[in-house]
Amino acid sequence: MDVVWDGITRAETLNVQAVTARSALADAARAYNWQRVFELISAHRELVNSCRLGGKLLFTPLHQAAHAGAPVEVVRRLIEMGAWRTLQNARGERPVDIAERQGQEHLREVLEPVLKHRIPIGVLLKIQSHFHEVIRGRAARLVEEHALRLPELEPLLELDRPQMWFAVPGMYGGFRYRLESVGVEAKLIAESWCRVVDGSGQRHEITFEGGHLVDEGFV
Repeated sequence: MDVVWDGITRAETLNVQAVTARSALADAARAYNWQRVFELISAHRELVNSCRLGGKLLFTPLHQAAHAGAPVEVVRRLIEMGAWRTLQNARGERPVDIAERQGQEHLREVLEPVLKHRIPIGVLLKIQSHFHEVIRGRAARLVEEHALRLPELEPLLELDRPQMWFAVPGMYGGFRYRLESVGVEAKLIAESWCRVVDGSGQRHEITFEGGHLVDEGFV
């Protein structure tokens, strides 16, 4: 099962049950109620890197733990449950940056990102920008309608298997993307489709130079 990039930002996109679960998790994390946070993530593993719906700060539970100076055991468990140490908030801060700003020295080591793959950050950001162009080329209206947070690629570097799924509401599908190579010649492969339209599949190869359609008509 793919790791999921959660691009949902608006309550209007979801049903009542999904909104309730996300709101409960955001409330528990803001209150530093870690036992409740663990219970909710255990029931909804896909929400471990989610933010408050309609929120402006883009704090995940791990960002909140860094801000609070939570015990190392709490932070370690969140990471074991899938929390990403490279994920940025609205300011561009990773959890380790928040911990340093707050003077939470005991969290610096556990929050320092552990990268399984290496790509120069400038190269990665160029690939990310071209990937966003590919997404908007296929689903610009839905991206705007749902105010989706488009995938950021740095968390891929934390994964043993650098592949994720990004669902697009209203598309009846989305984008599966993976790193095929790393370093300065890094390449991202993005496959996208709509389940209710035969032959809608497209495959793009994306490098620092741009995105190129290499196959279509599958699915």
